[in-house]
Amino acid sequence: MGFARACSVALVGVEGVVVEVQADLEPGVAAFTLVGLPDKSLVESRDRVRAAVVNSGGEWPQKKLTVGLSPASVPKGGSGFDLAVAAAVLGAAERIDPGAIADLVLIGELGLDGRVRPVRGVLPAVLAAAEAGYRQVVVPEQTAGEASLVSGVSVLGVRTLRQLIAVLTGEPVPEEVPETARGRPDSMLAGLMVPGAGVGTGLATGMGAGDGHRPDLADVAGQEAARTALEVAAAGGHHLLLHGPPGAGKTMLAERLPGVLPPLTRQESLEVTAVHSVAGMLPPGEPLVHTPPYCAPHHSATMQSLVGGGNGLPRPGAVSLAHRGVLFLDEAPEFSVRALDALRQPLESGHVVVARSAGVVRLPARFLMILAANPCPCGRHTLVGAACDCPPSAIRRYQARLSGPLLDRVDLRVGVQPVQRADLLGQGGRGESTSVVAARVRDARQRSADRLDGTPWTVNSEVPGHELRTRWPVAPGALAAAERDLERGLLTARGLDRVLRVAWTVADLAGRVRPESRDVALALELRTGVTRGTAVAGAAS
Repeated sequence: MGFARACSVALVGVEGVVVEVQADLEPGVAAFTLVGLPDKSLVESRDRVRAAVVNSGGEWPQKKLTVGLSPASVPKGGSGFDLAVAAAVLGAAERIDPGAIADLVLIGELGLDGRVRPVRGVLPAVLAAAEAGYRQVVVPEQTAGEASLVSGVSVLGVRTLRQLIAVLTGEPVPEEVPETARGRPDSMLAGLMVPGAGVGTGLATGMGAGDGHRPDLADVAGQEAARTALEVAAAGGHHLLLHGPPGAGKTMLAERLPGVLPPLTRQESLEVTAVHSVAGMLPPGEPLVHTPPYCAPHHSATMQSLVGGGNGLPRPGAVSLAHRGVLFLDEAPEFSVRALDALRQPLESGHVVVARSAGVVRLPARFLMILAANPCPCGRHTLVGAACDCPPSAIRRYQARLSGPLLDRVDLRVGVQPVQRADLLGQGGRGESTSVVAARVRDARQRSADRLDGTPWTVNSEVPGHELRTRWPVAPGALAAAERDLERGLLTARGLDRVLRVAWTVADLAGRVRPESRDVALALELRTGVTRGTAVAGAAS
């Protein structure tokens, strides 16, 4: 009778649980039993592991074999347990020392020929192993860079099961020629990417593009009010609604927002990389995402694709793929009402809790949302002299698709008017470039970070209104206009708090110690669209 154990990690959403893989050999009819709440893909590992061991020069034990995955109450799925199962079986058969793998975390899929294929979610899996106290992990060679992002963990990248056996037994490690050395792409990288994942599914615009082109704000003609709102949104993390006729530049502005946002911090990069790794949207060769992601789902997206879902345990949706970045909903009124209203909870909390019969998953979703909407189905309702064919009832229904509770969570609402001829032909001069605006945004974020040091918040949009009113008061009389709007019913209590947050962001951009009346006036104008006697262009300076 032989017994051995190794460790692997089960992913629940983007969080991992260390699983102990136990192998027990007993005299009896040769059989392979796998227990511990495995799913279909994990049950099939019995055949993959047997073929991999035999084709790697090992001898499969002709005894009764039982492999248990503990804790048995945690659902387990995927092919990432193959390597740990093979190591536990070889340890029970005394092909390798059971003590050498007892505290070893192994993650990887096995091919029938013994090659170790990469799997998704290596970074969150290694993070979970490190938090549980494990210091040695074995992963496929292609994901060794991703696993090495976790400090304090020794990472061994292997290409085949033969190499792992040689390392554990002290034998000479065989050389395995990669497919890239034979002049063809590495087919094993296919396991890292979800089919159909392409531009706009999660990574920032221009990131990893071969032409090196990144959208620049200088390409946008005119639109001073919208450019100011974009800068305020980036500096304070405020959600933004751009409404206006087609062709005015709403999409151009949204695509340039990721370039204005500051680079991700180390912790934010790990969070974003973990989500994209689990979702299968992490580009090969780029183990760490440094720039804010940009996700722009089509308006036909379902509620599950936006907030997360799928068969079995829910998988990350668009709000999680846009974590620490930008979620752009173009043609927002064309989205289903259920899908739009499902965004209300993550907009407030910064995460999504999805409950399914297979379990409950908590996914990160702290994103900056941009909505783009036309004034009516044909888009010509607000144009002077344009023939709008939409009846008033159709216009009301179209605009009502963006519910009041959802819009109440949007801090900035700006009308984007058609571009004037002088601006389009360059006669009005080019606007500021992305680098110039990004520098001001970084300075404003640094001011807010210094003020919020020692608190759980990092940007102004996250600070509760009560804290702003009590801990950081504005200049005397600065809120007079906002208080009048509250009494008239033009602002809700939540709306007043959001105006106060935007006013702090405007003050940070201008380098002022605290908001003044002009900062609150600009915040009210950006939220209500009603001019308060302050020019939007340059008002933040």
